[in-house]
Amino acid sequence: MLSPEMTAFMEGVRRRRSELRQAMGDLERALARPANPEWIGRVRQALDRMNGDLRDHVVASEGADGLYAQILADAPHLSARVEHLVREHEALTTAIGALVTAAESDSPDVVALRDQGTDFLVRLSRHRQAGSDLMFDAYDLDVGGET
Repeated sequence: MLSPEMTAFMEGVRRRRSELRQAMGDLERALARPANPEWIGRVRQALDRMNGDLRDHVVASEGADGLYAQILADAPHLSARVEHLVREHEALTTAIGALVTAAESDSPDVVALRDQGTDFLVRLSRHRQAGSDLMFDAYDLDVGGET
């Protein structure tokens, strides 16, 4: 049984996971739309949201009072998995930066941007799954099924 403080902490984790999932859906829908004159504007808007939500996720996970610090305090045997997720944050942050740069081009390559965006979403989805598994192993808590 989690303490009231830990329960509130985990609700914040769930809320941020849900926001990140919504941003992923927005980006997926924007990329999938027909490449008409409005397409790049929608993609840029979705990328801006994704970039911000990913940044928030990294801070909330890696901060001094963040999720990973809590996990390391409660389940230090999971440190290698936490370190792996931190390395993934670096790669994901680089990837979203490259997507934003590509989308801001004067004449973005629609096919390349869609491919890179889809690859990013797959990588982020796998990262979220690994985070969900980590939470379950640390706290016997399922945080993965948010909508």
